[in-house]
Amino acid sequence: RPAAGPPAGSPPALKPHPIQGWTPDFIPKVLDDAPDQLNDELVPIPAASAIATAKALAAKEGLLTGISGGGTMWAALETAKKAPEGSVILAMLPDTGERYLSTPLFADIEADMNEEELEIATSTPSFQLVPGKEPVLAAA
Repeated sequence: RPAAGPPAGSPPALKPHPIQGWTPDFIPKVLDDAPDQLNDELVPIPAASAIATAKALAAKEGLLTGISGGGTMWAALETAKKAPEGSVILAMLPDTGERYLSTPLFADIEADMNEEELEIATSTPSFQLVPGKEPVLAAA
Protein backbone atom coordinates (compact mmCIF):
# COMPACT_ATOMS: atom_id res chain seq x y z
CA ARG A 1 0.00 0.00 0.00
CA PRO A 2 1.47 3.42 -0.90
CA ALA A 3 1.87 6.00 1.88
CA ALA A 4 -1.24 7.87 0.67
CA GLY A 5 -3.39 4.89 1.63
CA PRO A 6 -5.08 3.36 -1.43
CA PRO A 7 -4.45 -0.37 -1.89
CA ALA A 8 -1.79 -1.36 -4.42
CA GLY A 9 -4.02 -4.16 -5.70
CA SER A 10 -6.84 -6.50 -4.77
CA PRO A 11 -6.18 -9.46 -2.49
CA PRO A 12 -6.97 -12.57 -4.59
CA ALA A 13 -9.23 -14.23 -1.99
CA LEU A 14 -11.85 -11.45 -1.95
CA LYS A 15 -15.05 -11.84 -3.94
CA PRO A 16 -18.03 -9.56 -4.70
CA HIS A 17 -20.48 -8.94 -1.84
CA PRO A 18 -23.79 -7.11 -1.26
CA ILE A 19 -22.50 -4.41 1.12
CA GLN A 20 -23.40 -1.08 -0.49
CA GLY A 21 -20.57 1.42 -0.75
CA TRP A 22 -17.72 -1.07 -0.31
CA THR A 23 -15.67 -2.62 -3.05
CA PRO A 24 -14.92 -6.33 -2.75
CA ASP A 25 -11.29 -5.55 -1.93
CA PHE A 26 -12.06 -3.05 0.86
CA ILE A 27 -9.65 -3.33 3.78
CA PRO A 28 -9.57 -0.14 5.86
CA LYS A 29 -6.16 1.53 6.13
CA VAL A 30 -6.50 1.55 9.92
CA LEU A 31 -6.65 -2.27 9.86
CA ASP A 32 -3.84 -2.48 7.35
CA ASP A 33 -1.69 -0.27 9.61
CA ALA A 34 -2.63 -2.06 12.86
CA PRO A 35 0.02 -4.07 14.71
CA ASP A 36 -0.21 -7.78 13.88
CA GLN A 37 -1.36 -8.69 17.40
CA LEU A 38 -4.58 -6.67 16.89
CA ASN A 39 -5.63 -8.67 13.83
CA ASP A 40 -6.00 -12.34 14.73
CA GLU A 41 -8.15 -13.40 11.81
CA LEU A 42 -9.83 -12.00 8.72
CA VAL A 43 -13.30 -13.59 8.67
CA PRO A 44 -15.02 -13.92 5.28
CA ILE A 45 -18.72 -13.11 5.65
CA PRO A 46 -21.24 -15.09 3.57
CA ALA A 47 -23.58 -12.55 1.93
CA ALA A 48 -26.72 -14.48 2.89
CA SER A 49 -25.56 -14.64 6.53
CA ALA A 50 -24.92 -10.88 6.66
CA ILE A 51 -28.39 -10.18 5.26
CA ALA A 52 -30.11 -12.73 7.52
CA THR A 53 -28.32 -11.39 10.59
CA ALA A 54 -29.24 -7.78 9.76
CA LYS A 55 -32.89 -8.85 9.45
CA ALA A 56 -32.72 -10.82 12.70
CA LEU A 57 -31.19 -7.85 14.54
CA ALA A 58 -34.11 -5.68 13.37
CA ALA A 59 -36.83 -8.25 14.11
CA LYS A 60 -35.56 -9.74 17.37
CA GLU A 61 -33.41 -7.04 18.96
CA GLY A 62 -34.89 -3.82 17.55
CA LEU A 63 -31.50 -2.85 16.07
CA LEU A 64 -31.90 -1.37 12.62
CA THR A 65 -28.60 -1.77 10.80
CA GLY A 66 -27.39 -2.37 7.29
CA ILE A 67 -25.84 -5.42 5.69
CA SER A 68 -22.40 -4.42 7.03
CA GLY A 69 -23.82 -4.39 10.57
CA GLY A 70 -25.35 -7.81 9.96
CA GLY A 71 -22.01 -9.08 8.70
CA THR A 72 -20.19 -7.63 11.69
CA MET A 73 -22.60 -9.27 14.13
CA TRP A 74 -22.43 -12.58 12.26
CA ALA A 75 -18.64 -12.53 12.55
CA ALA A 76 -18.89 -11.70 16.26
CA LEU A 77 -21.29 -14.61 16.83
CA GLU A 78 -19.04 -17.00 14.90
CA THR A 79 -16.04 -15.74 16.87
CA ALA A 80 -17.94 -16.27 20.14
CA LYS A 81 -18.55 -19.92 19.23
CA LYS A 82 -14.77 -20.50 19.18
CA ALA A 83 -13.79 -18.17 22.02
CA PRO A 84 -12.82 -19.44 25.48
CA GLU A 85 -15.53 -19.22 28.12
CA GLY A 86 -15.62 -15.79 29.75
CA SER A 87 -14.24 -13.99 26.69
CA VAL A 88 -15.38 -10.46 25.95
CA ILE A 89 -16.19 -9.76 22.31
CA LEU A 90 -16.86 -6.25 21.03
CA ALA A 91 -18.79 -5.76 17.80
CA MET A 92 -19.50 -2.20 16.70
CA LEU A 93 -22.52 -1.63 14.46
CA PRO A 94 -22.02 2.04 13.54
CA ASP A 95 -24.43 2.05 10.60
CA THR A 96 -28.16 2.60 10.75
CA GLY A 97 -30.57 0.73 8.53
CA GLU A 98 -32.99 3.49 7.58
CA ARG A 99 -31.13 4.16 4.33
CA TYR A 100 -31.72 0.51 3.36
CA LEU A 101 -35.50 0.42 3.90
CA SER A 102 -36.12 0.72 0.16
CA THR A 103 -33.45 -1.85 -0.79
CA PRO A 104 -33.67 -5.63 -1.10
CA LEU A 105 -32.47 -5.92 2.53
CA PHE A 106 -35.95 -5.11 3.84
CA ALA A 107 -38.00 -5.83 0.69
CA ASP A 108 -39.91 -8.67 2.36
CA ILE A 109 -41.28 -6.45 5.16
CA GLU A 110 -44.80 -5.21 4.50
CA ALA A 111 -45.34 -1.45 4.53
CA ASP A 112 -48.54 -1.75 6.58
CA MET A 113 -48.84 -3.21 10.07
CA ASN A 114 -50.31 -6.68 10.46
CA GLU A 115 -52.81 -7.58 13.23
CA GLU A 116 -50.09 -8.53 15.73
CA GLU A 117 -48.23 -5.25 15.14
CA LEU A 118 -51.45 -3.23 15.46
CA GLU A 119 -52.15 -4.96 18.78
CA ILE A 120 -48.68 -4.00 20.01
CA ALA A 121 -49.14 -0.42 18.75
CA THR A 122 -52.35 -0.01 20.76
CA SER A 123 -51.08 -1.72 23.92
CA THR A 124 -49.64 1.46 25.45
CA PRO A 125 -52.46 3.90 26.23
CA SER A 126 -50.20 6.94 26.65
CA PHE A 127 -48.24 6.59 23.42
CA GLN A 128 -49.84 5.28 20.23
CA LEU A 129 -48.96 5.73 16.57
CA VAL A 130 -51.73 3.83 14.82
CA PRO A 131 -52.25 4.29 11.07
CA GLY A 132 -55.38 6.29 10.26
CA LYS A 133 -55.78 7.66 13.81
CA GLU A 134 -54.53 10.75 15.61
CA PRO A 135 -51.31 10.05 17.55
CA VAL A 136 -51.58 9.73 21.31
CA LEU A 137 -48.47 11.28 22.81
CA ALA A 138 -49.50 12.15 26.38
CA ALA A 139 -50.22 10.35 29.63
CA ALA A 140 -53.75 9.01 29.78
